[in-house]
Amino acid sequence: MAETTTRKAPVEVVVGILMKEDGDVLLGQRPDGKPYAGYWEFPGGKVEPGESLFEALRRELIEELGVEILDGEPWCCVEHVYPHAHVRLHFFICRQWRGEPQSLEGQAFAWQGHVAVEPLLPATIPLIEWLNRLRWKTDQV
Repeated sequence: MAETTTRKAPVEVVVGILMKEDGDVLLGQRPDGKPYAGYWEFPGGKVEPGESLFEALRRELIEELGVEILDGEPWCCVEHVYPHAHVRLHFFICRQWRGEPQSLEGQAFAWQGHVAVEPLLPATIPLIEWLNRLRWKTDQV
């Protein structure tokens, strides 16, 4: 008899990379009480049942930062297995939004040119080099 394994589907998560005209991007620090508290990440969160990815992204950025995104260009999708969750991360580049980011969940946040905050959430680390190439249209980082 063939052995079957039950594997949970990954949790669908949207991630917004708010990018200014000069290429600076917004990172937030995970608040106390969440897994990986103190780690830096791009803002976003779980997709609720019945939501499109873009609808979830709009909702999450309003809830988390008080900004309404006006555009979101799908950028990449990455799966990552953390000790507490298996996630599928849908990244969007957002260049236009309404409002100024606020700390609505008690998190620190920082605009970054060359990303210098640490520690970064593990799923974010491999994407920084790709993002730098996109931001500055170069093969060198």
